[in-house]
Amino acid sequence: MALTNAQYDLIHRDYENRQLNNRHELERKTAYVYEHVSGYRELEDSVAAISVSQGKRYLEGDEEAMEDLKDMLAEISGRKIQLLIDAGLPENYLQPSYTCPDCKDTGYIDGQKCHCFKQAMILLLYEQSNIREMLQNENFDALSYEYYEGQDLSYFKNAVTTCRNFIKNFNSDYHNLFFYGTVGTGKSFLSNCVAKELIEKGHSVIYFSAAGLFDLLSKYSFDYKNREEQRERYADLYQCDLLIIDDLGTEFTNQFVASQLFSLLNERHMGKKATIISTNLSLEELQNRYSDRIFSRITSHYEICKLTGPDIRMYKKQLLNRK
Repeated sequence: MALTNAQYDLIHRDYENRQLNNRHELERKTAYVYEHVSGYRELEDSVAAISVSQGKRYLEGDEEAMEDLKDMLAEISGRKIQLLIDAGLPENYLQPSYTCPDCKDTGYIDGQKCHCFKQAMILLLYEQSNIREMLQNENFDALSYEYYEGQDLSYFKNAVTTCRNFIKNFNSDYHNLFFYGTVGTGKSFLSNCVAKELIEKGHSVIYFSAAGLFDLLSKYSFDYKNREEQRERYADLYQCDLLIIDDLGTEFTNQFVASQLFSLLNERHMGKKATIISTNLSLEELQNRYSDRIFSRITSHYEICKLTGPDIRMYKKQLLNRK
């Protein structure tokens, strides 16, 4: 999974804290039993003496010593459990408790990452993506064709197929997606559908509105005082598995923006890092607004999906207002 070393360290520290808390909790319970359950500590202390005694017997040639030791320890264990029950405590009161019993809060089972570790990674990837809350509602489970008809429906179905193929082949083929068309026709929705599926598969996905993206790039370029704070987020733009740039064209466009956009798209293309761009601009407007080399980069290296139709967001708001 695509996490930085710092992010892995963060997860490992969480497991270390779990283990520390578990030890402290067990120590607290043990101290309580020693103080309130008469005879329990004496039984526990007797285990070491009995083990030493039976060990000597075994070294002296008594082959039955180890079998006798097992019987003795079993009897002591039974008496300890009975003392706990008599004191009104559960028989497993002094057994360690774990957040994840499967891996016992180590994060690994037989050298492989436990399901809880994988889930922690996915949650971190969601946090990193900037769109965790958005993806709760915008995903393939919420996909509907009811707002489209005719040519609009054909465009949307083709875009959905392209997205599903993009996800299916993400590990084997390098592709980029470019959604363009009229306002509110599902461009951002489909970007988010792809984002959720890939995050759930363990890929790092970063979402930025165009305005937010160029604000970050501007701060990194000119705000030297706080540049170090932005360094990791800036690096993520180039290194994440998938970068989503939403609503391209809504930002204030100038020579700096055009230069930064080309550099970002070019570097990601050279590194075969996938990018999804959505815009309300037409292809002609895109070419006029940005440089020819940006237009060429997008039309040459992106699968282009056109979406048209009514503004679904406005339509849904009108329905709510009628209720």
